[in-house]
Amino acid sequence: MFAPAVSPRHAAQAFTGTYHQVAVETGVAGASQHQLVTMLFDGFNDAVARAANAMRGGHLEAKGKAIGHAARIIEEGLLSNLNLEAGGQIADDLMALYAYVGRRLTHANLRNDVEALEECLRLIEPVRSAWVSIGNSAAANRGQ
Repeated sequence: MFAPAVSPRHAAQAFTGTYHQVAVETGVAGASQHQLVTMLFDGFNDAVARAANAMRGGHLEAKGKAIGHAARIIEEGLLSNLNLEAGGQIADDLMALYAYVGRRLTHANLRNDVEALEECLRLIEPVRSAWVSIGNSAAANRGQ
């Protein structure tokens, strides 16, 4: 039995996808808790950007996959790991923010609303920046 020929473009895409997956798995294996959350924020930003590009290009399947990826990061990565008992008001506020972003992602998907995606990025960015800043401060303090 003969295998179907693979175009150079598909072969390159497969290689790139495999390379990216290995890079992510390697990065996750050696990451601290703080770095893992930073990776979630970065993954969210990437997924929303991919969704917006797919939406603009009329690629509905790619849009749906990217929005689904962003929603999973919010729900399974960020929201589900909040410690509401220890986190107090900050955790409550983050829970409300993540829930709202999840609803806006659903809206964006149903209505092909690029502005809703951009709103999600604007809402998450200050949290991401603060998180990264905390990590940078902690690293600087350890270096002293």
